Amino acid sequence: MATLTKALFRGAATTTTTTVLYTVPASTNTVVSNIAVTNTGSSAYTFTLGMGTAGANTALHTTAAIAANTTVYIDLKQVLATTNTITGGASNVAVNFHISGVEIS
Repeated sequence: MATLTKALFRGAATTTTTTVLYTVPASTNTVVSNIAVTNTGSSAYTFTLGMGTAGANTALHTTAAIAANTTVYIDLKQVLATTNTITGGASNVAVNFHISGVEIS
């Protein structure tokens, strides 16, 4: 059994809240360990995050407010199975997602 600690997603959010940020590869389980959401803008914005199966994601945050120039840290241990996804987006591209975890294959 191989384990690989990695960045699952790093980058700016899209303004489509259902954008797939990460998909668990075939024959793999993933443990999501930490999510940092950063607002680099000078205004408050909102973000949405979910995880689960395509079309049946479970919401983690729905239109959650994030103040200007701040970071929200989400510490969690969530297991995702093969083909499960992490989805998200924000009201502005000044919001960035940094998602870390471990892939187990």
